[in-house]
Amino acid sequence: MRAAPWFICLGVMACSPGAEVDAGEGRDAGAGPDAGNSDGGGWLRLAPGTSWQWQLSGTIDTSVEAGVYDLDLFDAPQATIDALHAAGRKVICYFDTAYEPNRPDSAQLAPYRGNAVQGWPGQYWLDFRQSAVRTVMAARLDLAVSKRCDAVEPDDVDAIDNDPGFPLTGADQLDFCRFLAGEAHARSLGVGLKNDLAQVPQLVADFDFAVNEECFRYSECDALAPFIQAGKAVLQVEYTAGNLETKAAQICPQANALDFDTLIKHLDLDAPRRPCR
Repeated sequence: MRAAPWFICLGVMACSPGAEVDAGEGRDAGAGPDAGNSDGGGWLRLAPGTSWQWQLSGTIDTSVEAGVYDLDLFDAPQATIDALHAAGRKVICYFDTAYEPNRPDSAQLAPYRGNAVQGWPGQYWLDFRQSAVRTVMAARLDLAVSKRCDAVEPDDVDAIDNDPGFPLTGADQLDFCRFLAGEAHARSLGVGLKNDLAQVPQLVADFDFAVNEECFRYSECDALAPFIQAGKAVLQVEYTAGNLETKAAQICPQANALDFDTLIKHLDLDAPRRPCR
């Protein structure tokens, strides 16, 4: 069953379906179609039914009819973020918690690299127990504030499900995820839980929405049900190397039945998208 509608409220006069708003003030980026809004704690919370676009490569297409855009924290031009806000959109800023080469702060993270992230040349898992790693992540959250992002999407928080090269425990990973969520909220940023399906029950209360890649492909979608039950959006993507419509015909009926906000995308996350609703 779809969660009860949440609302965007501008001042105390007019409200429209979109996102939960409590009394108080937060950063107001306007109200676009299905866009979220800051609540009384000052951060963005997204409900099922959020229209969104995820683009991490190529020139950002700001003409997509989506209330929320998910863009790269470092690469998204400030002018683009400002233009989206002016059009009533909200902006989620993506960053990786694994080591990536050629980021402005990569040198600070290099001493804490572990094993390679499979399938992504040049990327390595990081020992997120280290205070120096967390200092860099906090600085990235500061950058998100300075670029006027409304929320963040930290990637690769699921190290224990892979082979990070460190003796990380489930408790270590929970602590790191809660560190990210707490630091984001302290800066009035919403925050999404990316993948990390095994820990959804423990973390759903700490995060404002979920971001998932290919739960249908791996038969893992049931793990995301706690977010829907809590009235929080599941921003979900399935990839295809072929025709987006063909993949959508296979996936969208299932995604809509689960109340997910699913997109069909290409793996390089360029502009083309096929939303399921």
